[in-house]
Amino acid sequence: MTCTRCAACKQLRRRCPSNCIFLPYFPPNNPQRFSYVHRIYGASNVGKMLQQVEEHQRADVADSLYYEAYCRIKDPVYGCVGIITVLHEEIYHAQCQLAKVQAEIDLLKAQAPVQGELLGLQVNEFLANQNGAYCSTQSSFDPSFY
Repeated sequence: MTCTRCAACKQLRRRCPSNCIFLPYFPPNNPQRFSYVHRIYGASNVGKMLQQVEEHQRADVADSLYYEAYCRIKDPVYGCVGIITVLHEEIYHAQCQLAKVQAEIDLLKAQAPVQGELLGLQVNEFLANQNGAYCSTQSSFDPSFY
């Protein structure tokens, strides 16, 4: 028998044997953890589930049972499935936004060379107009006059 009882044995008001299956997973300093699991699954069922799996998997099973019980108590209709659904929707919306931004980036990249060419043509045209070399209007300069 241990000096301190696990949360399960405390709640069930029984002695906690040294080989208590609940002790490693429901410590006495966190009684709410077992309370949630007990309310949803019952102590007997939790004990059976923990005994059915290998010892190295029991911590994961206890964590999973606690999380599922906690979600079921917070949302009795959907439980953890509701949370998973909400998270999937958030991922979907984030992926849609990412695809939209990626498409905008691709569009801007595709337009950049075209705009660069247009900008280059406008600069050349401006310089030509400044020099008078390619001016479409008649120049008033007459070299024979001098």
